[in-house]
Amino acid sequence: MSSVLTSWPMLVLLLWWPVQNLALAFFAWRTPRRPSTATAASDRTTQLQFWIIIPALNEERVIERTVRSALELGDADTPVRVLVVDDGSDDSTARVVSGIDHPHLHVMRREAPYARQGKGEALNAGYRYVAGVARSEQTRMQTVVGVIDGDGRGSDGLLREVAALLRERGVGAVQCRVRIHNRRKLLGLLQDLEFGVVADASQSLRDLLGSVGMGGNGQFTRLPVLEKFHPSPWTDCLVEDLELGLRLHLAGIRIRYTQRAWVTQQGLEDIRRLLRQRTRWAQGNLQCARHLRALAVSKFVAGAGLLDFLVYLVMPWLTVPASLFSAALAVLVPVTLLTGGTMGGLVAAASAAPLAAGLWLAALVAPGLMWALVFWIRRRDEPLRRAALAGLAYPGFLLLGVAATWRAVFRIATRRNKWTKTERLAESGPEQATLTP
Repeated sequence: MSSVLTSWPMLVLLLWWPVQNLALAFFAWRTPRRPSTATAASDRTTQLQFWIIIPALNEERVIERTVRSALELGDADTPVRVLVVDDGSDDSTARVVSGIDHPHLHVMRREAPYARQGKGEALNAGYRYVAGVARSEQTRMQTVVGVIDGDGRGSDGLLREVAALLRERGVGAVQCRVRIHNRRKLLGLLQDLEFGVVADASQSLRDLLGSVGMGGNGQFTRLPVLEKFHPSPWTDCLVEDLELGLRLHLAGIRIRYTQRAWVTQQGLEDIRRLLRQRTRWAQGNLQCARHLRALAVSKFVAGAGLLDFLVYLVMPWLTVPASLFSAALAVLVPVTLLTGGTMGGLVAAASAAPLAAGLWLAALVAPGLMWALVFWIRRRDEPLRRAALAGLAYPGFLLLGVAATWRAVFRIATRRNKWTKTERLAESGPEQATLTP
């Protein structure tokens, strides 16, 4: 090994990526605990009233199945009403929704100039509607507001699981696991690997650290918590869900994560559209760095949880210089090998180049294959060969995120902050086989 890597910096670079992923993968096996009977006893007799807000902008391809699925989530113990916020759709969304006859379905139509101001504003309008109804019915304290996107489908028993966690003292919000339901193509499968095990393990760790993040699909928050930010709990940030989570943490509101309940959503099957979506997400993540100072001085965020927030918010800004450094190495290493140098030990001697290349390739590929194995064992709804294929393609999938971050930095530099909606795919026939916990 010493002949291949003769400097500590290169050794650290080689080991950091696989070791970090190996440590994180441990939490894929951790199931966030449920509250004890004693902890939940004080609130156990109060029946929670659930509202699910579905923001809808040109969702004609998916909205009917989503609305019907959301209405079916309720039962006698967890009654639910569904509010569709039609944000100025100019397709058949309104007609499709009007064809659903259900006493628990509410529809709000937003018109110009108020419509199409971003998902956050649509959710704020929905929140104000729900708050008004809750005040008139005197059910504010029992009301819980959930968000499911136009392509989202909740798992059986989702509301019972959320209710159990919300009864724990100090918990004001719950984030459910996310899966991808159209994953027959490789791109959809990669997104399911990302959400189903990588993000799931990260959130399980954050549940332990007290730094759970909020996602756009499957977030549930008590109405009195949202009222702390009245009249607009959601902001114009391009990742309004993540920013809401940060604001809750800064206000001392605890967020729990559950693997036992999940929401499935559509994956994108087109690289161009996926890159556009990830650019918006990356730009929103960069915007959230404005909360760094508040987090650093917060009396509610400290220790490992604070460190997690700092890493999460700073890392996107380091992506550009890190990728420039990697690109420089990719150019310098062949040049150095051709000239017979070693750059002071940073590059292997020509005689050890094949071994060095093999080690770097293994370090690059190993994390993806490890996540593929976790995916296959934990999810149990994909054959090993498909999981392995996704694992091998995982490094390339991550490069797409690097490209998205570069685009996001450019958009920030040119002051382009327009919210661009992800286009839906037409759905026909049965969905992917039933997903497992």
